[in-house]
Amino acid sequence: MTPTVFSNALLRWHDAHGRHDLPWQKNKTAYRVWVSEIMLQQTQVATVIPYYQRFMEKFPNITSLADAELDEVLHLWTGLGYYARARNLHRTAITVLTEYTGKFPTNLDEVIALPGIGRSTASAILALSDDQHLAILDGNVKRVLTRFFAVNGWPGIKSVEQQLWQHAETLTPKKRTAQYTQAIMDFGATICTRSKPQCTDCPLKKSCLALSQESVANYPASKPKKTIPVRNTLMLLLRNADNKILLQQRPPTGIWGGLWSLPEADCQTNNKMISTWSKKNLSLQLKDIHIAKPVRHTFSHFHLDITPVYASVMNEMPTVMEQPESVWYNTRKPDARGFAAPVKKLLDSHNEAITEVKVTTGVTT
Repeated sequence: MTPTVFSNALLRWHDAHGRHDLPWQKNKTAYRVWVSEIMLQQTQVATVIPYYQRFMEKFPNITSLADAELDEVLHLWTGLGYYARARNLHRTAITVLTEYTGKFPTNLDEVIALPGIGRSTASAILALSDDQHLAILDGNVKRVLTRFFAVNGWPGIKSVEQQLWQHAETLTPKKRTAQYTQAIMDFGATICTRSKPQCTDCPLKKSCLALSQESVANYPASKPKKTIPVRNTLMLLLRNADNKILLQQRPPTGIWGGLWSLPEADCQTNNKMISTWSKKNLSLQLKDIHIAKPVRHTFSHFHLDITPVYASVMNEMPTVMEQPESVWYNTRKPDARGFAAPVKKLLDSHNEAITEVKVTTGVTT
């Protein structure tokens, strides 16, 4: 199968069966495509759509995003994960506004130089929004190409990736590049799927080496397995007299950078040590300490076992309230803050517990 036959087969398939009504395909601009491509990194389309729609409603253009507070951006990202993407979006918006007068650059090298944008993402932005003749190599495309050409080895290995880039560049047509780019992504997402690929419906099946070898399930090769380490932490849900919870903003970089979280106690898991830690680090005296069962949150490279600790605060020292990175948070009247998913769940469970108590005792708000 020649490159032209390959691309034409995918284009015909996409014209008939591809996705044409995704929100970022309407009123297409580099800004809208860029936001969608960042959100779609490591995240499925169905999950992204409602986040994208809310994001566009709040930040309809790059100026509104650049002018926003990072907290606003992280709030809209809450639950989507990989929060560095949101921070990089904000940083890039500011860069484009200040260095490119608010117009998204159309030069590949300039786009790659922006925060959080690699070669494939930059190519996708320019191909989809400007029909530039650029090849992409995201996860879906890697899967299609490794199967079609029976490329051995894990795609994360540089030599394998270089081989796939060569195939991607050879197959990308000079005409209708935008449509082809969307076609091969959609094809990988809906036909040549990771599990249970629909090979009988594949327009490329007559020339697919993996299918002819009856080895589709072997491609792409899996990443070499590693033992995922487990980390442990204590997260304190400290209630004041108004049933508000103490939050602290995390540093701007690192895990959950810039998000609001719960105090994490670096001490042994017992009431006495937790009480001592709180008094020393927060200037808060605790009572009614309850240590709950750990809950696990999994990152790409480690498991985090979170032990929630519930306690009431006996005092409110001014030093806590004067710190700009700390706040007493009303879970019944939430404001626009960015939370990591497990923190949001703990806060929601606290709010539900308060509501149950009020209903049981007949107290109304």
